[in-house]
Amino acid sequence: MHLSESFTPRIIFAGLGFICVGYIVVALLMEHQLGLEPCPLCILQRLAVILCGCTAFLAAIHAPRQQGINIYRRVFILTALIGSAISIRHLWLQSLPAEKVPACGPGLDYLLDVFPLTEVLSMVLSGDGSCAEVTWSFIGLTIPGWTLIAFLLLIAIAHYTIESPPKQ
Repeated sequence: MHLSESFTPRIIFAGLGFICVGYIVVALLMEHQLGLEPCPLCILQRLAVILCGCTAFLAAIHAPRQQGINIYRRVFILTALIGSAISIRHLWLQSLPAEKVPACGPGLDYLLDVFPLTEVLSMVLSGDGSCAEVTWSFIGLTIPGWTLIAFLLLIAIAHYTIESPPKQ
């Protein structure tokens, strides 16, 4: 039996939204309870999770017909794919040898105050030394590794449980 036969798309979207809320709660606990300061790429990954959650909750509240469901699903998956790409970039920076790690740059708040948003995104995606630092790991995976798994799970749930419009 297909999961979408048991749950309506509205319920699945609400569930995806609550999963995203859970991810953000974990990120905030790690920051405030464990004292882990998020780097700029971590903040972009959080933003992608928040956008996924907002898309899911909007879809759940709106409860569109089939074409709208497909649009929300595609926006959700696209946002999660962008978050996955940021996680992969972050993992790549963490895998660099020490001599190839970019120098640390200014904080995100300073960048947003001084530079236009497009330039800030370019600089943040380039990464810096703070993004390459491994401050926490669990079962051999760092935070961006777990975040990548989270994004892939969100994509799988959205792709395999929310029905596409029927073919005509």
